[in-house]
Amino acid sequence: MPKILVIDDEKSIRKTLREILEYENFKVDEAADGAEGVSMAEKENYDIILCDIKMPKVDGIEALDRIQKSKPDTPIVMISGHGTIETAVESVKKGAFDFIAKPLDLNRLLVTIRNAMDKTSIVSENKVLKKKISKTYEMIGESESIQKVQEMIEKVAPTDARVLITGENGTGKELVARWVHEKSNRSGNNFIEVNCAAIPSELIESELFGHEKGAFTSAVAQRKGKFELAEGGTIFLDEIGDMSLSAQAKVLRALQENKITRVGSEKEVKVNVRVLAATNKDLQKEISKGNFREDLYHRLSVILIRVPSLNERKDDIPILVEHFSKQICDEQRMTVKVFSKDSLKELQKINWTGNIRELRNVVERLIILGDKTISAKDVQTFAQPLK
Repeated sequence: MPKILVIDDEKSIRKTLREILEYENFKVDEAADGAEGVSMAEKENYDIILCDIKMPKVDGIEALDRIQKSKPDTPIVMISGHGTIETAVESVKKGAFDFIAKPLDLNRLLVTIRNAMDKTSIVSENKVLKKKISKTYEMIGESESIQKVQEMIEKVAPTDARVLITGENGTGKELVARWVHEKSNRSGNNFIEVNCAAIPSELIESELFGHEKGAFTSAVAQRKGKFELAEGGTIFLDEIGDMSLSAQAKVLRALQENKITRVGSEKEVKVNVRVLAATNKDLQKEISKGNFREDLYHRLSVILIRVPSLNERKDDIPILVEHFSKQICDEQRMTVKVFSKDSLKELQKINWTGNIRELRNVVERLIILGDKTISAKDVQTFAQPLK
């Protein structure tokens, strides 16, 4: 049953609200003044708080400030018999969900409460989804090389410094980028990923910077690019070494001026994004070949993070196998299978050219084709492609 806290110094108002809300199947607690209301809100978890503005000891605006510090996700609806537009605007600016003037309109009150309940539900769902995403992108490993990467992320993430992530295919460069974003001050905003290798060179500029209607044959409407969609958040340019030189020039300008121009437009659009980039190429060699701009490289590589290959961190294989086994069995709705010590030693002997991605595929294959306990023989039989 949803719980509502009513904070009001008028006993008659509290009694009326209790009767209405209990009839609507809400559990109601009462506080006779702002100080009591703040204390109750800090101790209990309420779905909604109704708070009067004019009260002794602690008024409603002060109570709003104090409750928000301890319970920032709880919707607070301000109510007052001294309602003015200025008061309403001030309370909403300070974070109140809504403002209702006395005498209370019953229908307006119930609609506001339902809307606040919807907000509470959405906030809860977002938290659950965020936890699921965090688990999906967990960074697994205890080896010295992966701990160095984790330490670097902890130091770099809270800043707005640009990061260039290097490493072989399948090592987890995207994972590093996601964790830099997740631990940053921008984590509440979008993380936009662009695979520069997967987008044709003639479309990359439109993809990154957007376009105006009629800018080219298939541009039937105005479209925002990835930089604008990442506003306030993070843009991750994966496989940046495959970006065309013309697109590189525009990215360089965006980094220098924090402005972009849509294809087919002369109007500049200000952007506030953090740029992370990744590549499996040696960009110094690409610079010497004339394939990559040296000035862009220096703009991107304020911080360099190199992700080690799986062959460099084979001590992590048992932990990774256990993690993937649980994850895959959950996805396939199977009983979790156990890998014997000999099977793990056998997996550590393999040359992992495909890195973490290849290991996960092999674990999935072994779970599907192997016995309840995965043996060394299962690894010898199924780890390599069947001939």
